[in-house]
Amino acid sequence: MQYTRLGNSGLNVSRIALGCMSFGDTSREFNKWALDDDAAEPIFRQAIDLGVTFWDTANIYGHGSSEEIVGRAIRKYTRRDDIVLATKVFFKMQDGPGGSGLSRKAILQQIDASLSRLGTDYVDLYQIHRFDPHTPVEETMEALHDVVKAGKARYLGASSMWAWQFAKMQHAAQQHGWTRFVSMQNQYSLMQREEEREMFGLLADQGVASLPWSPLAKGRLTRPWSQNTTLRAETDPLQARYPAEANETIADAVQQVAEARGIPMAQVALAWVLKHPIVDAPIVGPTKAHHLPDAVAALDVVLTDEEIGVLEQAYTPRLPTGF
Repeated sequence: MQYTRLGNSGLNVSRIALGCMSFGDTSREFNKWALDDDAAEPIFRQAIDLGVTFWDTANIYGHGSSEEIVGRAIRKYTRRDDIVLATKVFFKMQDGPGGSGLSRKAILQQIDASLSRLGTDYVDLYQIHRFDPHTPVEETMEALHDVVKAGKARYLGASSMWAWQFAKMQHAAQQHGWTRFVSMQNQYSLMQREEEREMFGLLADQGVASLPWSPLAKGRLTRPWSQNTTLRAETDPLQARYPAEANETIADAVQQVAEARGIPMAQVALAWVLKHPIVDAPIVGPTKAHHLPDAVAALDVVLTDEEIGVLEQAYTPRLPTGF
């Protein structure tokens, strides 16, 4: 495993992050492919064996049950101090003024609820899951700063917004002496490269890390385009973000490079994401035994300029998705 500092902070993280949206209680109707404690056990053990110490979840995943499963896994299979634990806040958890969004009431209510489910006194990285247009950025940033000052979070991160929105929040924090974001969790893959236009330049300028979500385009970059028969592919409505007319040739290019090298497509697709200097740790959500080993193996794949050209040539401009 390779490790790196998260942006310009002093926090060391594994260069592959364990995405925990795939863990949860299916009875809470979040996703049909979720793994319960028993099914997730081999993956948690594998993550520890491989040195994947950066674990990312959110209050909304499994409507709270992902945090519960992650918390139990930490207590059962490792030590809290050995894991860099991240969670998120924004989406609706319950009715009421503190049930969603980024108001002061919501942030202070939801951090306590997350810590209770996780069974810990603090998270290492507390992230806003989206931008809240209905709350002044000063209110959000001061509340997040107070969460850090209370010892409930060590660092702050953001996720999926326009570059101007992120710049506005960072400026508010800097202007008032509040804690700034050290990371941006954004959608980035061979099938969604729009973050290269403005966000990546902003992150590089401010020393903020990128933690790409969906770096494998929900599995579309891990198998030939015609082989889209997994449970997630059949039931996840967000698969519509990757229409065939814009993406099939990209998947074909990944398949071409992978077959020439004799390695899985996932390693090629992840190696391409990892090569970007602003990227610290792509978030991989494993559900099968080979998913994490493939992700870790991608750290040793160095693509040639010719291969990069093959992978990138079919991309066409598109609207960002996910926010």
